[in-house]
Amino acid sequence: MRKIYLLITFVGLICFSFTTGIQAQISTSQNSETKAQQDIAGLQVYQSPATRDILYITSDLQRTKTVRIFNVLGKQMLFKVLIGKELDISTFPPGVYILKVTEGKNHQKTLKLILE
Repeated sequence: MRKIYLLITFVGLICFSFTTGIQAQISTSQNSETKAQQDIAGLQVYQSPATRDILYITSDLQRTKTVRIFNVLGKQMLFKVLIGKELDISTFPPGVYILKVTEGKNHQKTLKLILE
């Protein structure tokens, strides 16, 4: 009788230990995916009201940003590491563009940019 209880207890412990391990692995991978998709806190993108040739990009952290502008076909039109907050867009013709801003390793935001 003791052997049966011991066997049931042993099998139960093995089953519960595997279930807990799987849940821990799933939550770890979800955390890494969440970190990779964090938005940039306080990101603001706006044009110069006077000339419309300067794009201002600011955020709460004020770190160096990597800016990429793509056309609607996916071709990269501009790649710039932005130290300040001003980006010259005077060479771009009017149209719709995709603006991808990356700040640090895990903070990025993709926006639609319409130039008139």
